[in-house]
Amino acid sequence: MERKRLGRSDLLVSKVCLGTMTFGEQNTESDAHRQLDYAVERGINFIDTAEMYPVMGRAETQGSTERFIGSWLQQRGRRDDLVIASKIAGPNANMAWIRGSSHDLDAANVRAAVETSLQRLQTDYIDLYQIHWPSRNLPIFGANSFNPTRERSSVPIEETLGALGELVKAGKIREIGVSNESSWGVCEYVKLAETRGLPRIATIQNLYNLTARAFETSLLDETCFRSDVSLLAYSPLAFGQLTSKYLDNPKAHGRLTIFPPNWSPRYVRPEVLAATAEYAALARANGMTPAQMALAWCYSRWFVGSTIIGATTLEQLMENIDAAEIMLSAEVIAAIDAIHARITNPGQ
Repeated sequence: MERKRLGRSDLLVSKVCLGTMTFGEQNTESDAHRQLDYAVERGINFIDTAEMYPVMGRAETQGSTERFIGSWLQQRGRRDDLVIASKIAGPNANMAWIRGSSHDLDAANVRAAVETSLQRLQTDYIDLYQIHWPSRNLPIFGANSFNPTRERSSVPIEETLGALGELVKAGKIREIGVSNESSWGVCEYVKLAETRGLPRIATIQNLYNLTARAFETSLLDETCFRSDVSLLAYSPLAFGQLTSKYLDNPKAHGRLTIFPPNWSPRYVRPEVLAATAEYAALARANGMTPAQMALAWCYSRWFVGSTIIGATTLEQLMENIDAAEIMLSAEVIAAIDAIHARITNPGQ
C-alpha cells in the first residue's frame, strides 16, 4: 500500500489508517485483534486511537480501545513496524472520568495522559501524539460558526506545546499533531514552534468527507499546505451515512441507531440525507457501492496524508480497504463536484 510522509516528520504511513474507536463498545477484544491482523496483512501500518475511546464515551469503557491495542501488540510484536497515534482529550465537563473533572491541556495533564496511554498500549513510545480538541473556545463537532460569547479561560497553547516538547525529549512521543483545529490554531502552533524552539506539529486530524469539505478552503487547505501540515481525514463515511445503509434501511445497525439520536445531529440533517442519496445513486450508476466511491474519492485527494477508516465487521473493513484500489474517472469526479455545488457541506 502507498505510504506518505506526514508533514516534515520522519513518519511514513499507509494512505489508509485503521481507526479504532469502536474497540471496546461495538467490538470485542477478539474482534479488535482480528481487525488489526487483517489491516496489517493488507499493508496498513498506521493505527489511530485516543485515551477517551471507545465511542460513545462512558466511564465503564474508557481506555478499553488502547488496552485492546496493547494486548495485540504484546501478542504479535512488530512494534517498530507500526505507527501508533493517540490523542489527549481536551476539557469536557461531561467526561469527568478522564483524569478527573478538571482535565485539560496543561503540563500536568499532558504528562498524566501520555503516561497512562503508554501503560494501556504496553509500549515505551507513541509515534504521533495529538491534541484531540482545543482548550479554547472553538466551533467544533457540528458547530460551524464562532461565538465570542462562549469565551472561557483556557490553557495557553505554549504551555501544552512545552509539555509535549519535554515528552519528545524524553523519548515517550516521536511527533505531535492537532485535531478538530482551525487555521488560526495551526498557525499559532507553527509560530510557537519556530519562535520558541518547540516541536512542530506534523498533522491535523479533522473532519473530511463528501458532505463536509470545508477543509478545502484557504482557511485550512492553504494554511496546511504552506505550513507542511498533513491532513488525517476522519469520518470519511460520515458516521456511516455515506454507505447509504441508513437510507436503505432506517433501522440498520450502526452508531446512528444504537446511540442516542441527539448524540451527533449533524449526520442526520435533511441536507445530509439528500446529498447522501445523490452520491449513492452516482456510485451505483458507475458500478460502485456508495462506500467505495466515498472512500476512493477521499483516498485520492492530494492533501490527505492518510484517511482514517473504522469498521464494526471484518467484511466492512475489507470493503473499505479495497476502495484504495479504485481510481475514479474524471466524469465521476465532475459529477461529485456538481452535487457538492448544489448541496454544499451539509455535514460540516
